[in-house]
Amino acid sequence: MAIVISNMAENFTGTTPETIGARNYQAGYSMFGAGLTVGFSNLFCGICVGIVGSGAALADAQNANLFVKILIVEIFGSAIGLFGVIVAILQTSKVKMGD
Repeated sequence: MAIVISNMAENFTGTTPETIGARNYQAGYSMFGAGLTVGFSNLFCGICVGIVGSGAALADAQNANLFVKILIVEIFGSAIGLFGVIVAILQTSKVKMGD
């Protein structure tokens, strides 16, 4: 995510120190929030995949016909991480750093 944020950041020229400071604070907090979003969403994604994977192993051991159904649930659980990355990209879409 750091590579995406660093490539999306654009320069702007401010006329007053207040303008530069406000835009830089907004950009910094936006990047920090995006990092938290990706981190927490991937943390919960990992927890979800672990719990569902454990259940999938137990269910598959009892009934082999449930494997595909449980696998689909696990795919939905792992999609939480992708949603977090998409939200973080949207959070940092208007980031501009001053000089």
